[in-house]
Amino acid sequence: MKAVYINGIGSVSIQDQDIFDFNFELISDLSDVNYAKHPSYKEMIPAAMIRRMAQGVKMGIYASQNALNEAEIEIPDAIITGTGMGCLQDSEKFLRAIIDNEEEFLTPTSFIQSTHNTVGSQIALRLGCKGYNFTYVNGANSFENALNDAKLQIENDEANSILVGGIDEISDYTLKLLKKIDVIKNENSSIDFKNPTSIGVPFGEGANFLAISSEKKSNSYAEICDVFVQNKIEISDLKQTVSTFLEANKIDLSQIDVLVVGRNADSNFNEYYTEMETLFEDKTQIYYKHLSAEFDTASAFGVLLAATILKKQEIPNELLWNNKSMSQANYVLCYNQYRGKDHSLVLLRNC
Repeated sequence: MKAVYINGIGSVSIQDQDIFDFNFELISDLSDVNYAKHPSYKEMIPAAMIRRMAQGVKMGIYASQNALNEAEIEIPDAIITGTGMGCLQDSEKFLRAIIDNEEEFLTPTSFIQSTHNTVGSQIALRLGCKGYNFTYVNGANSFENALNDAKLQIENDEANSILVGGIDEISDYTLKLLKKIDVIKNENSSIDFKNPTSIGVPFGEGANFLAISSEKKSNSYAEICDVFVQNKIEISDLKQTVSTFLEANKIDLSQIDVLVVGRNADSNFNEYYTEMETLFEDKTQIYYKHLSAEFDTASAFGVLLAATILKKQEIPNELLWNNKSMSQANYVLCYNQYRGKDHSLVLLRNC
């Protein structure tokens, strides 16, 4: 089977655009809701189209194009996206119009643009890409399933270059519902990720894309070794699950140099991360959701950071969870779960 390499990345997040240069000023104090810092889209999208596009579509187009540019890919063989909730803003517009107009005289625009595959299709239309185009909607495993699909296609010689990413956006009414059921923190004070004392997460949005290929380049970020997803895992089974995953890739726990965990400041469900950190207590550990906030495809942001660490062979102090230093990184393991479900492992190797 062919190897799979990350040759380009692109992101729109709540941070500045140069965050992956590891030379940045962080938004260190997250609030309960954190909106993306939108770049200028007019260089990529005609002004008339920008006005009609949802935030998720604009973020996706910008992040995906940056990933393609860096990988020097004009048109990929496939576009695969993951999203937890899709284009929520247009979904809410359409539902509101149904109520306001008493189910009469409805325009289809918001409905057409509200589907979960809107971002992937808009990227394809813009690029003129007529290849495989698929969107995964699997909660917090949405991005990982998209990544696994892309990896398998390249390994089995079904495609040479693929654009893969995760996109989620914030919408007002859904925010209110998530706050009512305590998914989002109901506080505006500074959020402590190291010692959280309240339930719920700081919520965010973003688009994070990888341009992957079977071709290794001089500026490649990392090799994608394997991707694993499982909906439910008992804490007592976590160590065996990780060991089995690594054994399948012919490595053991001692060979992991950096552990990337998706801690999100929720005082519930931390025991999974604690168990993982115990398994790799003598390794460098980093966290990232104090930079991205939490949303269904936030783990894509973590994978981008992991790939950048392998390429640059450095870790900014702002990312460190423990005090273990890293001399060289050959293997990075990313672990994420959300509210005790949707567990994922992504193994990257230095190339």
